[in-house]
Amino acid sequence: MGDPVKKSRVLIDVGHPAQVHFFRHMAENLQAAGHTVLFTARNKEVTIDLLEAFQLPYELRGELYEGMVAKVFGMFIIDYRLYRIARRFRPDILVGFHNPYIAHVSRLLRKPSIIFTDTENVRIASLLTFPFADCICTPACFKEALDPEKHLTFNGYKELAYLHPNYFTADPAVPLSLGIGPDEPFILLRLISWKASHDVDLRGIKAPESLVQKLEQFGKVFISSERELDPSLSERRLVLPPEQFHSLIAHAALYIGEGGSIATESALLGTPAIHIEADSSGEASGNRCGNFIELRDRYDLMYFYPDEISAWEKALEILSDSDSKATWAKKRDRLLSEKSDVTAWITDLIAGYPESVQKARLSK
Repeated sequence: MGDPVKKSRVLIDVGHPAQVHFFRHMAENLQAAGHTVLFTARNKEVTIDLLEAFQLPYELRGELYEGMVAKVFGMFIIDYRLYRIARRFRPDILVGFHNPYIAHVSRLLRKPSIIFTDTENVRIASLLTFPFADCICTPACFKEALDPEKHLTFNGYKELAYLHPNYFTADPAVPLSLGIGPDEPFILLRLISWKASHDVDLRGIKAPESLVQKLEQFGKVFISSERELDPSLSERRLVLPPEQFHSLIAHAALYIGEGGSIATESALLGTPAIHIEADSSGEASGNRCGNFIELRDRYDLMYFYPDEISAWEKALEILSDSDSKATWAKKRDRLLSEKSDVTAWITDLIAGYPESVQKARLSK
């Protein structure tokens, strides 16, 4: 008989709801194989709601700090809290998504850390994270040059870790629960808070009220918003259990908004997606994002613009085409035929670390 497979203790820190989705199925796979998993999390938006809905073991490690001075001070507090939790848990490996706290604590514990990211040129967060990480994993379309000794790539997008058909099927009852009929078109609009460290010098939709008026010519508009809404828009605020959100996206006629992750999720679910965000020079920030560029240029599933005025012509084109959802379904099928099961890849990487790193390099 061969040597028994080592069972690891894996600590996963999440700072955003999308990261719960990203790590969820990997964590379940590891638990099923006999590994021990613990999440640590901050109470941002619906992060805790998702951890509880999916019955994932977790501990709170702090709240959200707003403003650059508070974030700097908060980093030391979170590092300390995470270190205390990690000392009790005794992890063999620490995992996070562009997560400086995990990288710092892993060094303090002298344990390896694996960091995932899909966002290029996030200078401050990268400087605080990458030098301390043992392994940095990105989609193959990632455009920023990283340390080749640490850098691993996978054939897919982070969102495929939870939206691949192996793990997700849209529930048609979700739009019905909001009063939307089976063939009734609706639009999802996303507004973010612009308080994250990676949102510095970026801007998005200037006049959401005007945009909503235009969109409502084509169907009901639901607004998912991190910030306070103008009273004229408050009745359109989306109220939905967070674990049902992706089923709503899958049935929308159009996603348009400031949330980059949701734009990618929409594209991967076969929903036309328009991302609106500009940098300080007025250029669409999507021009620096490898996954956005690939989803636009290779698969024609997503578009990005610096403001809602330049985006409107494309939105109008999509909403005026009664066959757009069928067209997007075919584009999505092509993408899925060319991409990997990302959850299987990251599960194998973590379960077999460090030998799995060399295996991943050889399989490219």
